[in-house]
Amino acid sequence: MRIGELAARAGMTKDTIRFYEKIGLVTGERLANGYRDFPPETVAWLQYVRTAQALGFSLAEIAEHGEELREAEDTAEALSALFEEKIRVVDARMTQLAALRAELEARVGTGCPLRAAEPAG
Repeated sequence: MRIGELAARAGMTKDTIRFYEKIGLVTGERLANGYRDFPPETVAWLQYVRTAQALGFSLAEIAEHGEELREAEDTAEALSALFEEKIRVVDARMTQLAALRAELEARVGTGCPLRAAEPAG
């Protein structure tokens, strides 16, 4: 299928698909006339990419793990492992953000926000 039809079916722009092709997330065969021709399963892959992005995965992570998932004997088990790892990353980031919030809150009303905070006590 050509890029315009793929874009319409996947609900994204041709520019997005071209970008994904440039970074290696999708591949299309070049026809003699220069048009791109994508296999039908590219639509499902692009929907997976969109869902994975919404779940907080970067394009690099999607590209890396996409190959793993295609080769996994048990896709559900492989996905669960990826989700569990992402949960650990999110939890760590939430801890960092809570510490940052506490630091910012401690500096409110202290004058220069760059001055080291007074130790509590």
